[in-house]
Amino acid sequence: MASTGTTKSKSWMKPLLTTAGLYNLICALYLVLAPFDLFERSGVEAPNLPLLVQMLGLGAGVLGLGFLLAASDPLRHWPVVLMGFAAKLGSALGSGLAVWHGQLPAGSLWLALLNGLIWCPPLALILVFAYQSSLRQRRVLSPEIVRMALRRRSNQGVTLEEMSALSPVLLVFLRHSGCTFCREALADLAARRKEIEAQGARLTLVHMGSEEHGAKFFARYGLQNVPRVSDPERALYRAFGLPRGSLGDLFGPRVWWRGFQAAILGRHGVGLLNGDGFQMPGVFLLFHGEVLRSYRHLSAADRPDYLALVTGREYASPEFSS
Repeated sequence: MASTGTTKSKSWMKPLLTTAGLYNLICALYLVLAPFDLFERSGVEAPNLPLLVQMLGLGAGVLGLGFLLAASDPLRHWPVVLMGFAAKLGSALGSGLAVWHGQLPAGSLWLALLNGLIWCPPLALILVFAYQSSLRQRRVLSPEIVRMALRRRSNQGVTLEEMSALSPVLLVFLRHSGCTFCREALADLAARRKEIEAQGARLTLVHMGSEEHGAKFFARYGLQNVPRVSDPERALYRAFGLPRGSLGDLFGPRVWWRGFQAAILGRHGVGLLNGDGFQMPGVFLLFHGEVLRSYRHLSAADRPDYLALVTGREYASPEFSS
């Protein structure tokens, strides 16, 4: 089963880790070639142990190589990022304690800031994204559960499994109909429907409202004849591993901005809550009862490229690029 657009590293992670790696390598070279220079510049008596300082430099070099390795796939190499975060935090705290106890001059705090603290927030953020990614990857679809879920019938009396045996099915799980992003998604699907169907795929919608409500609501977008599945109990949502969102997923700053764009600038508006307001959406491409590709929203405001899911080309979201 392929997944699209949900576990990629953010664009800033690679240059950050590359910079951290090069910085550490430069520091390592400096400590190895001039082990006493830093002490002299800081006004601290240098220990008569140049080899010890050079060994610390080699340690910084190893950490730098680790950062460069992690830059190739920051989320996958999160243990290296964790080690780097711990090293940077420990270095900063150790320097701060040394200044507190008078073992280092106060002027050396700039070194603790440069070498430690400024790196900690972005490294911590990478670890947060890695944790969120791991949670999403744990929602692996069980073949047995999917097989049972595909027996659900659409409003046209045909099961999802039967539809996927005839042609690929783009199964779109929507949020509640009062959500501006649900309305935006339907407008996007209506605009791209001909292109999707030209690729041989059949659009099918899953919603949390009643069948009567779904018929009226989808007709507003010219999608009244698209197969749909009413799932107010959210059984299908759970079967496909779509969770309820966190407050950040639903009410984060970027979600509010995208909400303004969709509701006001895009004129999609908002409506009354109809379904679970915390339920996250998702998109799955089915064929012969198998999930070929999927998109699990990182936030309620994600705007998938539905045609890219059908064609298999590289996914790129204009608002939430990875």
